[in-house]
Amino acid sequence: GGEFAAGARAMVPWLAGVTPFGLVIGVSAAQADIPTLAGWLTGPAIYAGSSQIAAIEMLDAGTAPVVVVITALVINLRLILYSGAIATHWRGAPRWWRAVAAYLLIDPSFVVGIDRYQRPGDRIDAHTYYLGGAITLWVGWLLAIGAGATLGAQLPAALHLEFVIPLYLVGEIVPKLGDRATRRAALTAAVVAGALVERALYGFADIRTSIEHSSHGDEQLVGRSLLHDVAHGAGREQALG
Repeated sequence: GGEFAAGARAMVPWLAGVTPFGLVIGVSAAQADIPTLAGWLTGPAIYAGSSQIAAIEMLDAGTAPVVVVITALVINLRLILYSGAIATHWRGAPRWWRAVAAYLLIDPSFVVGIDRYQRPGDRIDAHTYYLGGAITLWVGWLLAIGAGATLGAQLPAALHLEFVIPLYLVGEIVPKLGDRATRRAALTAAVVAGALVERALYGFADIRTSIEHSSHGDEQLVGRSLLHDVAHGAGREQALG
């Protein structure tokens, strides 16, 4: 119980930053021309902010469901980078536990979990700590999406809040990782997620600049590049509209 509670406490500071993005997704679901329940169900079904936003926007645009599913899977391929970094700590755990842990693996749960795994101590205690943080995040995320969906369409769609999530990953998660290789993996994951959302929503052809910056670990250049792409995408959508 002590390790589980410690993991939950470690996740609480992340909830302050993650909750607004869950609200954004909930509001986006309420604005979209899809059932509110279907939008909310993207939370437990997909459980990844970037792909949830893409799925909601594509369903709203009438995209074929099979294309939506494939797009969500491709965007979530970034999680392979996280699973590769944390997999060594899960070896020997029961299969059911690894399945649950993998489902709950997302950016903040990765950061909280890898921090505990890298400390000395019993592996079982570290597993319990990880679950405490990951489950706390999962519950908070679904509550935030539900609250956003209940509030409804109160924010103008022109703000393009879907891009706040990958920018949040770059600005908040990457600097908190001490290991250089892990930082680079998280940075690349964030950039790939943002780039793929751009392709899903706007069909951009040139996303190489952000990815090249991420390969060199340049967080500031990545942030500026993503912001440029967001502005470009917004202007392009308004021109087409």
